[in-house]
Amino acid sequence: MSLLGVSIGFPWLALLPALACAAVGYRRRRAVAWVAAAAWLLYAADETAISRRIICSGECNIRVDLLLFYPVLLGLTVAGGRPGPRPR
Repeated sequence: MSLLGVSIGFPWLALLPALACAAVGYRRRRAVAWVAAAAWLLYAADETAISRRIICSGECNIRVDLLLFYPVLLGLTVAGGRPGPRPR
């Protein structure tokens, strides 16, 4: 199983970065981190629905949606974790 396949096989693991982004958003008061946390939660819900055959009832071998999800999640996570401007 590849590193990217872990989140497909175990969709609940997507909750870990969601919690981490929420902690950063709470601690640093950054809206981007909260958006990243929400995106990770939506991704976890989507993967759970696909793994339980709610969204995709047939063969879901070709996951074109991941070509969009992974770069967006990565970008939001990096942007949310970057230090913001220092208060004066």
